[in-house]
Amino acid sequence: MTESSSLPLTEATPRAHGPGSRVAAVLVFGSSAAVLVVEIVALRLLAPYLGLTLETSTLVISIALTAIAVGSWLGGRLADHVDPRRLLGPSLGVSGAVVALTPAVLRSTAEWAPAALLLIASMTILVPGALLSAVTPIVTKLRLTSLAETGTVVGRLSGVGTAGAIFGTVFTGFVLVSRLSVSGILIGLGTLLVVGSALVEWRARGWSGAPALALVVLAGGLATAVAPGGCDVETKYHCARVVADPDRAGGRTLVLDGVRHSYVDIDDPTHLEFTYVRAIAAVVDAAFPGSEPLAAHHLGGGGLTFPRYLAATRPGTRSVVSEIDSGVVRIDRDRLGLGSESGIDVRTEDGRLGLRRLDADSRDLVVGDAFGGVSVPWHLTTVEAMSGVRRVLDEDGLYVANLIDHGDLAFARAEAATLGEVFEHVAVLGEPADLRLDPAAAPGGGNLVVIASDRSVDRSALQNALDARRTGWTVAAGGDLRSWTGDAPVLTDDYAPVDQLLQPYGPQSGR
Repeated sequence: MTESSSLPLTEATPRAHGPGSRVAAVLVFGSSAAVLVVEIVALRLLAPYLGLTLETSTLVISIALTAIAVGSWLGGRLADHVDPRRLLGPSLGVSGAVVALTPAVLRSTAEWAPAALLLIASMTILVPGALLSAVTPIVTKLRLTSLAETGTVVGRLSGVGTAGAIFGTVFTGFVLVSRLSVSGILIGLGTLLVVGSALVEWRARGWSGAPALALVVLAGGLATAVAPGGCDVETKYHCARVVADPDRAGGRTLVLDGVRHSYVDIDDPTHLEFTYVRAIAAVVDAAFPGSEPLAAHHLGGGGLTFPRYLAATRPGTRSVVSEIDSGVVRIDRDRLGLGSESGIDVRTEDGRLGLRRLDADSRDLVVGDAFGGVSVPWHLTTVEAMSGVRRVLDEDGLYVANLIDHGDLAFARAEAATLGEVFEHVAVLGEPADLRLDPAAAPGGGNLVVIASDRSVDRSALQNALDARRTGWTVAAGGDLRSWTGDAPVLTDDYAPVDQLLQPYGPQSGR
């Protein structure tokens, strides 16, 4: 029988120069927290290019879990064949360098080589995630000094790692994202990891690559400053930019995650640039002739184009706006000319929760224009959500909402079917080809406007109003709408596969 190259663990087999229990806990806690920080921030970094959808979230979570699995397995295997003290420094340092380079690399890839974005994004999550996840089995190997304490050591460090992951999730979601930019978070984390690597090296007097990695982190910071795809403001939910219109002195476009969300003329709030906004105005013209003031509620604020329009054209109108992103509200005030005298009450809140706070029968009009990326948040599309809308509308009240869909318009048709379960009268406005009212034209998709009420829709008056606004749109109601909706599913809180039904991009995406 040959002699083993390493001694078995026994009660009297100490492992010299391993980290103490506190140092071990800090290493495991910090590396586990860092994995979750990278995962959450990666979602925000990719949203402008892939959309903030269920598919994007699923992809990032799957890559992160793969990284954790690979890192845990590989770290444990290497720790059994290589002195674990030689592995800690490189694991922390290399992961820090990759994390710091991630903002510049991803944004440059999205701009110059979009076909490679998924691959590069996967690697920027997988590499640091695997290296950081390897820390726990490496430290566990260093802390194990006898078989008698295996359960205690493994259990303690596993618990510490889980606590670190929870901390990383909560701290990122509630603190970091609200105070720092995505780039700042990742470059700061990369710096901390390289510093941690240097401290581990100093303690072990082993691998000495920290100075070179520090230069990589510095390069990442400099590259991020000049990389394309930056934001004017990074809010809690969006990468936001305000783009001036060269053809109109007061024209401003609010761009959120690469999508044009709102156009505002700060000098002339009656100017409506986007076709869908002119269509919503046409609906209000037809339903509420004249200039009488309205009590309105808006699900989603963006640039507040339509609340401003109502305030200008119907003096005395009271608009309450539920806008979930406080950063967008600040942009409205600081960059888009929103004043306190406008009669618009903007509340930083989720739209569905905002509906619950309104009195029954208190609104003449509810406008739905809330989007996460290019999708209406699913919880604002269901029968239950629409029942909340109906509750706050008076008997002649009207619900009008903007939708975006392409392809066979499965989501838009499902939303029309859902509204039909709640309201007596429903109509959809859009391009004739999209509503299958022009058999000679192929549907292209894009914006559609859906309206619902318990009072009948005057189709002729509505069409005249659309024509007066030069939208080029038409109306589908009654039999035409039933034919267009077909067997589309009804969306409920229990079943609302919005991300699967929706085809967010067409040949020329945008709002």
